[in-house]
Amino acid sequence: MNNQFIVFCLMSQRYALDLSTVEKAVRIVEISPLPQAPEIVLGIINFHGHIVPVINMRRRFRLPERELLLSDQLIIAHTSRRMVGLVVDEVIAAAEYPGEVIASGAHILPGMDHVAGVVKLQDGLILINDLDKFLSIEEEASLEQAMEAI
Repeated sequence: MNNQFIVFCLMSQRYALDLSTVEKAVRIVEISPLPQAPEIVLGIINFHGHIVPVINMRRRFRLPERELLLSDQLIIAHTSRRMVGLVVDEVIAAAEYPGEVIASGAHILPGMDHVAGVVKLQDGLILINDLDKFLSIEEEASLEQAMEAI
């Protein structure tokens, strides 16, 4: 059985999310500030009438930050608790990978709970993210308070 993912890029590294968690990929839009949100949250957007927090993927992965570009994209996805927007450099494709090319994230990257697995391909690796483990308990609580305040 093949696993379906949306594959995206930050700098030159490829990442993936389980396709079942993804609502849509859209061009970057204006992001409004969200006071008292965790540092990882850039702000909020209105997505079809829903107020959606936008996550700074570069901060989560400790990559160098840069100004948002018009070519950047937002992946609108669902965690078990809420809808979120993820700022990425580029959405590459929807892809299917058989289970035998996917290694457990805990074996390859211990301590990085938000990495659920790694797709091993001839041209490199794709880190599969678990959105439900993306925010720490403290970040989740802080985001919840900030969202309730608006």
